Amino acid sequence: MDSLIAAAARALAAGDALGALKRVALRDDPPALALRGIAMAQLGDHARARELLRRAARGFGAHEALARARCVVAEAEVALAMRDLGGSPRALLAAAATLEAHADPANALQAWLIAARRSLLLGRLDEAREALARLDGQGLPASLAAVAELATAELALRSLRTAPAREALARARIAAEHAGVPALLAEVVDTRAALDRPAARQCFSGGERMLRLDEVEALLDSGTLVVDACRRGVGAGTTWRALARRPVLFALALALAEAWPGDVEREALIAQVFRTRDPDETHRARLRVEIGRLRALVKPLARIEASARGFVLRPHDERPVSVLAPPIAGDQAALLALLSDGAAWSTSALALALDASQRTVQRALADLEAEGRVRAIGQTRARRWLAPPLAGFTTILLLPSTLAIA
Repeated sequence: MDSLIAAAARALAAGDALGALKRVALRDDPPALALRGIAMAQLGDHARARELLRRAARGFGAHEALARARCVVAEAEVALAMRDLGGSPRALLAAAATLEAHADPANALQAWLIAARRSLLLGRLDEAREALARLDGQGLPASLAAVAELATAELALRSLRTAPAREALARARIAAEHAGVPALLAEVVDTRAALDRPAARQCFSGGERMLRLDEVEALLDSGTLVVDACRRGVGAGTTWRALARRPVLFALALALAEAWPGDVEREALIAQVFRTRDPDETHRARLRVEIGRLRALVKPLARIEASARGFVLRPHDERPVSVLAPPIAGDQAALLALLSDGAAWSTSALALALDASQRTVQRALADLEAEGRVRAIGQTRARRWLAPPLAGFTTILLLPSTLAIA
């Protein structure tokens, strides 16, 4: 490694991207291209950074597997910043294995950390947990330790475990202060503030109230029968029934819970669930079928009994019933929650994170754009979507993930 490359690498490690560029901006050899790519990423020009890193990876010969693996890891981090979540993570995992085989543990751990953060963005909590487990007890540098603790805190928050999240954030703050990186410290402070913001609305007979994440956790652990409109399911204690992929059954459960302890008329259920104002015998027959399916699904939690007017929800053991509603209303709440991180998302990445079709996401974005709630930058395949941060509450419960209730 020549002196200019070494000096540029030291400048990048200290966060001085411009200082690094001064030393290698006019060079096109693979090491210089790699350092230029990392510098451009630090300056926020992610598209240029990705191009430079790919050129560097192609420029390294077959005998330079270690250098190519480092370029793959750097490019994966740029893709994460760009919210380009498509494709397979196999290249990143292969690069991590190469780095471990060539005794480069720092970059190998960085690769696993990127894999964990990618899985968190996609709501794949088990994959994120597995990747983070590889970082335990590895003696990470302060900057990586701070990012790892932030990822651990987010994993805990997504699983609604606020106590471990607070502990991870305390460790992240110490590591960020030791690293001396202001951006990291600001991210720790912002994540910590999310614990004190309203996260959901508890709706019950006679009113509603705003809940913080720890209060949501306490409600779910209290034994109350909760119909969760954030995660689309029904639960009480340790029993959970997911209804995210059964919208009709969830709409029925929500209507019955909102009317509890009273009943709901059959015509009202048909109008709310099937969205028709002129019910006929086919709608009534379908209602009976769907009620039967819901009754079988929630049997461990409650009974659904017929009344003179319609149907009523009867929880076991005289449990109270609450509805957990999102802090923001509307069918696009989860989409807004993803966009509220301030990053520019592609339509394909949003569809992947929400487990929805791109066409569905495009229609939702068009509606939000018409309302002035999101904006697009770029054209065609380079188009990205942005939304202003949703201040005043946290959107953790609206992000894609599986609620940690057995």
